[in-house]
Amino acid sequence: MKKRMVSLALCLGLLGSLGSGMVAQAEEEGKVINIYVWNDEWQNKFNANYPEVDSTSKDKSVTYLKDGTEVHWIINPNQDGVYQQKLDEALVKQADASADEKIDLFLVEADYALKYIDPDVDVAMPISELGITADDIANQYKYTQEAVTTADGEIRGLSYQATPGMLVYRRSIAKEVLGSDDPETVGAAVADWDKFYETADKMKEAGYYMYSGRADTYRVYSNNVSAPWVDGFDVVVDPNMMNWVDRSMEDTENGINHKVGGQWTDEWNKDMGPDSKVFCFFLPAWGLDVCIKPNVTDTDAAEDWAVCPSPQSFYWGGTWLIACRGTDNPEHLKDIMLKMTADTDILRNLAVNNGEMSNDQPLMEELAESPDFGIDLLSGQNYIGVLSEAAANISLANVSPYDQGCTEEFQNAFGDYFNGVIDLDTAKANFETAIHERYPELAMGTVKWPE
Repeated sequence: MKKRMVSLALCLGLLGSLGSGMVAQAEEEGKVINIYVWNDEWQNKFNANYPEVDSTSKDKSVTYLKDGTEVHWIINPNQDGVYQQKLDEALVKQADASADEKIDLFLVEADYALKYIDPDVDVAMPISELGITADDIANQYKYTQEAVTTADGEIRGLSYQATPGMLVYRRSIAKEVLGSDDPETVGAAVADWDKFYETADKMKEAGYYMYSGRADTYRVYSNNVSAPWVDGFDVVVDPNMMNWVDRSMEDTENGINHKVGGQWTDEWNKDMGPDSKVFCFFLPAWGLDVCIKPNVTDTDAAEDWAVCPSPQSFYWGGTWLIACRGTDNPEHLKDIMLKMTADTDILRNLAVNNGEMSNDQPLMEELAESPDFGIDLLSGQNYIGVLSEAAANISLANVSPYDQGCTEEFQNAFGDYFNGVIDLDTAKANFETAIHERYPELAMGTVKWPE
């Protein structure tokens, strides 16, 4: 069962091809480092912060290091599993690939990290094999290490960020509707779901939407489930996921949200723009730089944002760097992984320049108490103070290798239901069909719905 839970393609293609013969690394470092990513977010952070970077190609597809090594970036979109598909195809060829074509480093998210760190598949090198010790990463949040620690006790990846969630809101709307844009005042107005919806009614009366669309609240519900999505071959829909369905339908019908169907769309981006009537978004720290900032068009808009705690704790995402079995660049990878996930100066830069919740607990606790720390996007507000305690309490206990697929297919299946095209039973049936098509091995089981 464990091998099935990783991915049939990976298991059948890799167990035989990588094996123990790939453990021994080349004596000389290669001249090309191939890094698989799903967008340019970490690529930009690397280029701006890794001290060995010399220059980049005009199209940014190649980063040149000071020692002459070339970092080649292979980018495929994360949506609909495309990134995993392309990565799997390359991993199957890893044993026979030439030195300059081998995958050296690849990134994974929390939603599917377990698939790639499985020791039976053995595509993710233990960091101990790179010479990275517990002392080297002692300051990192423990959950980021536990998330990629396998049954054999090995840590098989490192993250540069922690991803607790918060509420990001517009000061101008808060002033108009609540009489104050102060984070403590707004935080009190959304302190729990009852207060959140009391405030939502006020927003509606004033001509505003409380939030953009149903996908915005999804992670708050999915992070607070009682068990993983998959049990054996069965897909188990947690009662909290149906709570999300019921609440989303009610909010859509009542005009509490803007009826935007999903995230990463033009509509969603416009709801973060200066002309939007949407009050708040549920985001982690990385959302400030990745989501809000690109939609800010002038100084006034930049000063119109602040943050406070969410009515219920949640996290969203997290990115881990994985050293690929078979790399011919172990020394380079050791340096990259340590610099980008455990170097205090670099992690401080990511917090100051990118609004990142960096993976250094003592540093974040220091910044949380600093009266001098803040970012321009939030008019100087110290967002770390809002997130610091939440970051220390994140648990990934209910994560499964199937989370990305379940998340995407569940939201897709219920989209037509929210839009009034199909009824609830049809949405459920559509989810069952979609998840079994995406993961044929799970068709051996059933989809169990809460009673």
